[in-house]
Amino acid sequence: MADDSEDPSDEVQYHIGVGPADLAPAVLLPGNPDRVDTITDFWDEAEEQAFHREYHTVTGSVEETPISVTSTGIGSPAAAIAVEELARAGAETLIRVGSTGAIQPDMEIGDLVITSGAVRQEGTSDEYVREEYPAVADREVTSALIAAAERLGYDYHVGLTMSADSFYAGQGRTGFEGFEAAGSDSLVEELQAANVKNIEMEASAILTLGSIYDLRAGAICSVYANRETGEFQSTGDARAAETATLAVHLLAEMDQRKAAAGVDHWHPGLSL
Repeated sequence: MADDSEDPSDEVQYHIGVGPADLAPAVLLPGNPDRVDTITDFWDEAEEQAFHREYHTVTGSVEETPISVTSTGIGSPAAAIAVEELARAGAETLIRVGSTGAIQPDMEIGDLVITSGAVRQEGTSDEYVREEYPAVADREVTSALIAAAERLGYDYHVGLTMSADSFYAGQGRTGFEGFEAAGSDSLVEELQAANVKNIEMEASAILTLGSIYDLRAGAICSVYANRETGEFQSTGDARAAETATLAVHLLAEMDQRKAAAGVDHWHPGLSL
């Protein structure tokens, strides 16, 4: 259960309701609490640790690799709270596992998008660091996600993501009674021209905080919609969940290879 204290030094964290004994070093971060079960279906064992507000945490293992999942709710403010408190509780690797809207025409519904970096069009990360600071994914996490998608045979894309605070106006959609935010009519076109792959709402904050706090952070999303073709279908959650789960196991193998070689960073000479 969640502690009543707001002291960030408390062992049990105020919002997520877990402490160091409840978490594995690697934590998957879906937005929707309902996706926690989709993720843990791919684990060998799973045990609920806490469910407070939008933050549902389960810890278990896959092929003897410890793994946790904590849902973050919608948007970067809630996701940043999760990152802050998970880091305080001992998490070292954080991987967003979500859904997204693709904006490039060659991206199919159900494809996976592995984020290499993100456009920070959310305001949460601005409260941490100047706007010129890049939101970049950890290269080991990105490599593990790519390797996992390849092993599983899933179609995937690697590239830049845009993270917004608004599902409607901030993503170039029409608001209530036809409201259109300034610049919304050209937003998607400008992002397409800059080779941005997709739009979602949490990745850039997670990646920015990951860099600030020296955590391994990354993101993988399943394509629900393509803004260019107009297609929409809620699908691909299981693919993203399975790929992220396998990536955590591959990261553990990568860490073992690094330790055996006496190096600090993964490189192509250390094959899996």
